[in-house]
Amino acid sequence: MTEKPPIKYLSPQDWELLIEDFQYDIVRREKWTSHYSPLSILDLALSSILRKDFPLKISLISFLEEFADSLFRDFEVQPALDRLIDAVRSMVQAPHDAVSFSSALKERMVVAVTSIFICIGNEIELCRGQLESLVELLLTIVNRPSHGADRQMRAVACECLRELERAFPCLLAEIAGHIWVLCQSERTHASQSYILLFTLVIHNIVTRKVNVSILNTSVPLVPFNVPQFLVGGSIREVSGLNFKELRRVMAFLLEWPHILTPSAMMEFMSLIMPVAVVLELQASMLKVQFSGLLYSYDPMLCHVVLMIYSRFVDAFDGQEASIARRLVLISREAQLPLVFRMLALHWLLGFIGLVPDSGGRKKHSIIEIGLGFFYPSVFDPIALKSLKLDLLAFCAIYLNTLSTDNVGGGSSELAGPRVSEVKLFDDGLVSVSAFKWLPPWSTETAVAFRTFHKFLIGARSHSDTDSSTNRTLMESTIFHTLERLLVKMTLEFQGLVSVIVAFVDRLLLCQKHRWLGERLLQTFDRHLLPKATTEYRLASYFPIFDRIAANDTIPPRGLLELLTKFIVSVVEKHGPDTGLKSWSLGSKVLGICRTLMIHHHGSRLFVGLSRLLAFTCLYFPDLEVRDNARIYLRMLICIPGKKLRHLLNLGAQLPGIAPSPHTSSFFNVQSPRPSHDPKKSRNISSYIHLERVVPLLVKQSWSLSLPTLGIGGDEPGYIGGTIMDSEPPLDMENDVVDDSSSDIQQQIVSETEQIDYPQEPLRVMDSKISEILGILRRHFSCIPDFRHMPGLKIRISCSLRFKSEPFNRVWGPATDLDDCVDALPAIYATVLSFSSSAPYGTIPPFHIPFLLGEPPTNGYSLGQKGSLDIVPVENGSEEEESFRATVTIELEPREPMPGLVDVSIETNTENGQIISGQLQSITVGIEDMFLKAIIPSDIAEDEVPGYYSEVFHALWEACCTSSNTGRETFPLKGGKGMTAINGTRSVKLLEVPAMPLIRAIERQLAPFVVSVIGEPLVNIVKDGGVIRDIIWKDGSSDSALDVTTSGNDYDDDKEPLQLKYTEEEEEEDDREESSVNISSNRNMGCFLVLIFLPPRFHLLFEMEVSLFLS
Repeated sequence: MTEKPPIKYLSPQDWELLIEDFQYDIVRREKWTSHYSPLSILDLALSSILRKDFPLKISLISFLEEFADSLFRDFEVQPALDRLIDAVRSMVQAPHDAVSFSSALKERMVVAVTSIFICIGNEIELCRGQLESLVELLLTIVNRPSHGADRQMRAVACECLRELERAFPCLLAEIAGHIWVLCQSERTHASQSYILLFTLVIHNIVTRKVNVSILNTSVPLVPFNVPQFLVGGSIREVSGLNFKELRRVMAFLLEWPHILTPSAMMEFMSLIMPVAVVLELQASMLKVQFSGLLYSYDPMLCHVVLMIYSRFVDAFDGQEASIARRLVLISREAQLPLVFRMLALHWLLGFIGLVPDSGGRKKHSIIEIGLGFFYPSVFDPIALKSLKLDLLAFCAIYLNTLSTDNVGGGSSELAGPRVSEVKLFDDGLVSVSAFKWLPPWSTETAVAFRTFHKFLIGARSHSDTDSSTNRTLMESTIFHTLERLLVKMTLEFQGLVSVIVAFVDRLLLCQKHRWLGERLLQTFDRHLLPKATTEYRLASYFPIFDRIAANDTIPPRGLLELLTKFIVSVVEKHGPDTGLKSWSLGSKVLGICRTLMIHHHGSRLFVGLSRLLAFTCLYFPDLEVRDNARIYLRMLICIPGKKLRHLLNLGAQLPGIAPSPHTSSFFNVQSPRPSHDPKKSRNISSYIHLERVVPLLVKQSWSLSLPTLGIGGDEPGYIGGTIMDSEPPLDMENDVVDDSSSDIQQQIVSETEQIDYPQEPLRVMDSKISEILGILRRHFSCIPDFRHMPGLKIRISCSLRFKSEPFNRVWGPATDLDDCVDALPAIYATVLSFSSSAPYGTIPPFHIPFLLGEPPTNGYSLGQKGSLDIVPVENGSEEEESFRATVTIELEPREPMPGLVDVSIETNTENGQIISGQLQSITVGIEDMFLKAIIPSDIAEDEVPGYYSEVFHALWEACCTSSNTGRETFPLKGGKGMTAINGTRSVKLLEVPAMPLIRAIERQLAPFVVSVIGEPLVNIVKDGGVIRDIIWKDGSSDSALDVTTSGNDYDDDKEPLQLKYTEEEEEEDDREESSVNISSNRNMGCFLVLIFLPPRFHLLFEMEVSLFLS
């Protein structure tokens, strides 16, 4: 493939754009590599660098050095290195020009080419010629010792050669003698670079055991050739080295440390010490020559002495105390840099560990030297205080361990008066005592608690596997001291609670020291809770309470009692200005309750927690807190333990919920994925059932006919009614009561009647009618007008259940758990929605938090599996109730008519699947509409029976005398709506014995009976004890009602009275008359029944009971 010819030289602006694109990303880099090959870019860059008038030479050199490793492919390495070496040779040999080719530019070019070669030319066999050319060029520069004009250039060349020697060990081994000569000849400051280069060459010769002659070398300096043993891939090794020459070289090198800078001295000693070990030189010689550096004020030189000590410990025997004393004094020198003082303490801590001490005398003497100086002073920087406190903790732990060993039978030579661990702890905290009133985020507070941690766990490191140290630490005085201190600080300084919680959390998160955190929480439970007051500031302890609640080793009784007292206090102190505070405190208390439910068994906390939640539900001023407490209480009562903890555990990831890829808390929001499968939800009504608790009494179908009535109509219907506004309305609503569903003798009265406008201006009525109208107005004023305000509601009780076996087949089995109850499937967050075509208004949905599936019928017993024990019969109902949820359907009827309520369900399974579909409809019957008449607020409880009796008689009279009251209107509650009375009556004769009829009334109509008339009937009903608080009338003469009322009482326009006989219609009238006479001759009494049908209708029953006919 032919290389694309270069287009032209790039301008400085083009080079700036190219460098920017290369530094940005690979996509923008390809814009250039698609037009220029890497070698073309290299040629353009080198030609631009060698141009005198090019301004971006340093930038291009840095660009080549940065991208050489990724720019050139393997087959392009050798051509690229050839061009680079030619370019650097041309630049070095060019005449010195302060503008075009300055010394700094030449030095930068030499360093860059050396760096590129080390990066991409790491295989000597492939790049041997290029390596020889580069080394030869550098040796040419170096081979001009003591030449002042280019001394900096020669120092840079020595550094480049040193890096090449480091990358390719023993590269310069054969010319080591020439380098020694150059070192002896150099007299400028570049001699340091010569010495370090020669030291590295000798170090590689000794460590690699290369047998070369340093004094008698026959290899010329230039031209340079790579040693043959390097080209072969392995360094030749011999059994011995030329120790005589090497010792002579070592003597020469040890004469030159005085010309080295501190950094060069550290590198020099790191190379010399391995050589001294191999050559078996006396370590005392190094100690004598370099130990004085410890008393300098340069941290590098002090570090050199410590390096020598760490390598030759035996040579410094007996001088450990002087070294430790010097390090302590350095840390106390206030004029020294802070970094140097902190380094001295770090060195001292490491130095103590290096001291070889079998009996403990040396370390003990060093600690006694430091104890007088380790206490932080008031004006020490906080970082230095932290290090000194660490040293105090180390000393305290060491002294405590030493004392324990002596008590256990160890050496008694060190026994004697010794500073106690607690005294070191207390005296050390004096320097940071301000943390108690400083903010929790202050550095001094962090240092204090770091010291607590050091003193506490120092004797129980992570590498310690001896369990006996746990008991020893629990019984130690420092642990008890720290316990008391933390409890005291928690009570006195509420601002430190967050720091104390973080301290406990640090212990709890460590597997090795978790038991320490649990012990501290137990201490808080024993000593903090009894002393805490139930004021608002108790909220500052909630983080500690949450940790106590999360620990299952602590009984929750004390915490629950304190939280209950606190909630009572919040309720008592609630006022107009504490709304938000009450909400916040209540929410936090519920959070602690949730933690208790997650980590404790229900049997341990049921009594206390249920009392707390129940009180919160009833009396807490905030609605949201009450609702949440009610939810928690229902979950605590209804959901078994393991399922409850699984449901409350927010850390569990459900299928279909993917965590956000962002790690920050702002983006850490779960994003739901659709998990609803419509195919699975098709036949859910076959195993999920919503059923009425009380079946309907009336089974047959029935309906109402509602004729349309208008104002001023010429032919009104015989059954109808109106409700109107006080202003002349445009439309009229018609409500009808149908009586076809009654199975007993009944008289059904509908009070609504059509009103013709305009009304007559003059009315004449007697006192009886006036009294009736007053009772009716009072009664209708209590009935709400649903058009202007919430109407009356009826409630239908149902139960929801589902079968486990078909549910598991469709939605998968429940989570595998040991407990039999926990193995049953469950549904969560169930929402039942209702709708109906009947006029029932808006039906609110119903929510069920949790429901267990019904167990299989093959011998299942709650809490047991395969048990053959005899279970009492009454337990069966309780067991069945635990698998049913009570559902209440609230309807607001606009008309008293039956209908169907359609039910849809939406719920969730345990594995996150969504169940959604239709259930079987619920039938609404006429008996669901039966309500007791509304009682005015000013009626006393003992006057209620009399009021019901008055309303019954007033309505009966109004229907019987409609010619006098039919034009009257009665305002409804709300002040806008008005209604009128229109009644209809029918009679039915039943061949039913008296006692079954009486028992049926007691079962079905007892709440609606307002009066019983007749001594025989009164005696029977009173003995039954079911019907109470009504009007009892022993004499039949008191009845103001007559079932044989003439048909003249009704208008001719009304529907004629129809008698429905039990006999065949073909029977003669004399048979009918005899039946009536027989029943009337054996009359026992009469029931008066008043039933209210929302929104404003009434059913009036007069039931004359005989022995055989009614």
